[in-house]
Amino acid sequence: MKKLFLLLFIVPLLTGCAELQQIADSLPQEGTGVTNTEVAAGLRQALDFGIEKQVTKLAQEDGFFSNELVRIYLPPELQKVDRTLRDLGMSSLADEGLKVLNRAAEDAVKEATPIFVDAVKQITFTDARNILLGDDTAATSYLQQKTTDPLYTRFNPVITNSLDRVGATQIWTNIINRYNALPLTTDVNPDLADYVTKEALDGVYTMIAVEEKEIRNNFASRTTNLLQRVFALQD
Repeated sequence: MKKLFLLLFIVPLLTGCAELQQIADSLPQEGTGVTNTEVAAGLRQALDFGIEKQVTKLAQEDGFFSNELVRIYLPPELQKVDRTLRDLGMSSLADEGLKVLNRAAEDAVKEATPIFVDAVKQITFTDARNILLGDDTAATSYLQQKTTDPLYTRFNPVITNSLDRVGATQIWTNIINRYNALPLTTDVNPDLADYVTKEALDGVYTMIAVEEKEIRNNFASRTTNLLQRVFALQD
């Protein structure tokens, strides 16, 4: 304690306010034995693990389509198309339409990691404390706030190109034209690339939230000493 008072007395003579705040922030928090620097590092590590484990899975073939939590279904305007096609015995055509949407999302997710890494690096001491003591998905919410716009910008052209490359545009033109030709139906023509982009983003944040909840609530998932010490503060 005497060393702490001495430090706080001498430091103002040597540094400005910003430097003093940085030193104060790095001092051990009373009663915890965990510094703000460690808290921030622990949050970054947890997010890095979530990104590496969950986002990587989504980028694999069937990463979206085989995962019920994030599988991309038809937009509301086209769900009646799906039902109608299946009722008419054209389930294989409807299934193919779903698969190409999910394939496009899988292609786009490969663009996500660098943006997430940059956002994780920007976590401040204040961010870290608030995130740690927040709800079960506070870290995911932080990422969502920081990355949604840049991810959309990166995802959308990839998804557009992917839909074109695998013939999704032709597939959906065929589906929609056949549906629109049916009697007593209202023509539909949604922006599929925009829809799939938003669904892909939702899927990414959903899976990162899964990993965050696991680390927060399951001690066995805190696989490093740093994670154990930091997340013990919120237990």
